[in-house]
Amino acid sequence: MNAVPPSFSGTGAGLGLGRTGTRGERWAALMEAGALVAALAGIAPEPSSEEDRGFSLRLSRAEVWRREHAERGVADLSAIMEPGIAALLAVRARGADPRPAARALWHEFAAARAAILALLPRD
Repeated sequence: MNAVPPSFSGTGAGLGLGRTGTRGERWAALMEAGALVAALAGIAPEPSSEEDRGFSLRLSRAEVWRREHAERGVADLSAIMEPGIAALLAVRARGADPRPAARALWHEFAAARAAILALLPRD
């Protein structure tokens, strides 16, 4: 299981998901984190979608309450992913199989991602 993107090759601490950068950069970092979790789970990551690429624009067009919920969702998902990835990488570094835990985190990620995107208007 050597398919770890260079930006995530450390311990996982300090990934800074959702803390800095533009809305689009934070979303892109989350999608990159999701791809890492998929790789650790042995699941082929989903290709980047129009929904992902247009996240910032869709967010800016959303009603205030939807935008606030989506932004909170991004923060919450970031708060889940950062320690989750750190734990998965630690398990992997010890030579244990991270796939079962990574699959669980992947399912949480996919569900949260879908919920966030469902809040935003379609173009």
